[in-house]
Amino acid sequence: MPYTAPRPSPQQHISRFAGCGGVGKASSHGPSCAAVPAEVARHHEHAARAGQCCSAVVQAIAAPVGAVWSVVRRFDRPQAYKHFIRSCRLVDGDGGAVGSVREVRVVSGLPATSSRERLEILDDERRVLSFRVVGGEHRLANYRSVTTVHEAAAGHTLVVESYVVDVPPGNTADETRTFVGTIVRCNLQSLARTAEQLADALA
Repeated sequence: MPYTAPRPSPQQHISRFAGCGGVGKASSHGPSCAAVPAEVARHHEHAARAGQCCSAVVQAIAAPVGAVWSVVRRFDRPQAYKHFIRSCRLVDGDGGAVGSVREVRVVSGLPATSSRERLEILDDERRVLSFRVVGGEHRLANYRSVTTVHEAAAGHTLVVESYVVDVPPGNTADETRTFVGTIVRCNLQSLARTAEQLADALA
């Protein structure tokens, strides 16, 4: 029987990316735990209000940072690696400027049919992309995502994707993190395969 998620404390909770030993700290665990620069790590700090949850997923990729970023930065072509997306069309802007809006339609089998998303950040210098959901037919209200791409070692890349989202009625914060985290993790694993194939083709 579904139950209502417990309400978090009214005090804001700051989620800071702390994987691999913390933000900006080097680690001895190899490329997957490379340090995230502090000026970029701040993008993964989300203020989750009451009734929201947030988390982050880290993915190591055996491909140069340029190849990975060339895929991630295409706001107009998320389906290049996000296989839960069936199609995407721009409804405002060119996809390369902040304020561009895309409408994506998802594959069957998910509790959603479409999502309208606005580009919030596209920083080619620091390799940061962020978007927020502004409409559509789905259960992920007030969803905001930030993806950063980092050089981990020669020919290797670290990708961090964090998010904040409302907990849907009838679900708990843990259930929501599990659901969203699974989708994000699948997307990043697909990104790894796509970028690695691209790097091989360009080698």
